[in-house]
Amino acid sequence: MIGCYIHHHGRGHLSRATAIATALDRPVTGLSSLPAPPDWPGEWVQLPADDPDGAALDADAHGRLHWVPLQHPGLRARMARIARWIDERRPAALVVDVSVEVALLARLHGVPVVTVAMPGLRDDAAHELGYAISAAVIGAWPPEASPLRGSPELGSRVRAVGAISRFAPIEAPARGAPRRVVVLGGAGGDTFTADAVARAREEAPEWAWTHLGANGSWTDDPWSALQGASVVVTHAGESAIAEVAAARRAAIVIPQERPHDEQRSTAAVLADERWPAIVVGDWPASGWSALLERAAALDGGAWRVWNDGRGAERAAAVIAAAADRGAAR
Repeated sequence: MIGCYIHHHGRGHLSRATAIATALDRPVTGLSSLPAPPDWPGEWVQLPADDPDGAALDADAHGRLHWVPLQHPGLRARMARIARWIDERRPAALVVDVSVEVALLARLHGVPVVTVAMPGLRDDAAHELGYAISAAVIGAWPPEASPLRGSPELGSRVRAVGAISRFAPIEAPARGAPRRVVVLGGAGGDTFTADAVARAREEAPEWAWTHLGANGSWTDDPWSALQGASVVVTHAGESAIAEVAAARRAAIVIPQERPHDEQRSTAAVLADERWPAIVVGDWPASGWSALLERAAALDGGAWRVWNDGRGAERAAAVIAAAADRGAAR
């Protein structure tokens, strides 16, 4: 049995975990305060929420952890539920995407931990501790382009498996395809407001616009829209980039503010000319027609290095190897 802890912020962690769980060749249980997705391939443990409920006392344990507020009933119930599941099911390994505290809890129970690394500057004490106690660390990006910043020792431990997407890669559309743009917002918050998209649409009326996300039309499955686009305007979340890369669509990437400079670190990597993306710092107030034409001229097929469709398979192999090493001991 493999466990998979899934952070509840946004939806990227959940889609990535689902792809990995589907690729694993052994039973898997999801643990999250999110509800189970319809395509989850195994059991599901619904965890109590541990969100802020007022003033948090010493939430970071004097800077050593990220979220352990004293006397927090949700945190206590959540950790107790995970501990009970470990005792009952005796997992061979726990995949953590992401929580340093859950990784420590599992390791203190003698369970091998596989941590999914995140982009950004991860040199704080909590991240370094979480990575150090892990049996393996996975990066969902290609070896050619790491967006993880921190100590060289940390970077050397990460197994870069390539982007992990729910969708199998397809062929890039022929350049000169109909002018269709998809604005791909996320569940974690973005600056892609309805008013901003409306102004962009007025500037570039020759393009057909579709706005997906929390500020547009929400869908759990953007795949058909991505396939119909010639250009995608997206934030720099890992799952969003992975799915744009699977669709082999040229992108305009607008990173959003996230802790540890997560999205800006990914965007800095994507600014390299090898990737079919134009990176802009903020939502442009003008110039959309020219910007979309520039993006449409890029070769979406260049995404094949970022996402070759085997990221989940490679991640599953790393997880299975960590579980087998633990069992052998």
